[in-house]
Amino acid sequence: MRYVDGYVLPVPNKNLAAYRRMAKKAGTIWREHGAFEYRECVGNDLKVKFGVPFPRLAKAKPGETVVFSWIVFKSHGGRVNAKVMKDSRITDMCDPKSIPFDVKRMAWGGFKVLVDA
Repeated sequence: MRYVDGYVLPVPNKNLAAYRRMAKKAGTIWREHGAFEYRECVGNDLKVKFGVPFPRLAKAKPGETVVFSWIVFKSHGGRVNAKVMKDSRITDMCDPKSIPFDVKRMAWGGFKVLVDA
């Protein structure tokens, strides 16, 4: 059964280009280590009239947008993620001074696939 790690995070609009560069590198690394799919999506239609809008969920501030991301694995992503976190290309990108978003406001979790249509 496939497994998905999902992420929601606010990114300052001025940092979107830097975030995109970082995400492209990260996607390549995750795929090299066994992830089936890697997606990073930037908010576009976020002014919803029902439910909790992503900007409120992510505590986005003025001048920020929301990124919604997911990584798909064959099964639980633990082994792939362990390899990724030991990869120097990832650790080099994780300097808190150069990350283009506030890590403390990132939400993430692992999910078993319920429906795969």
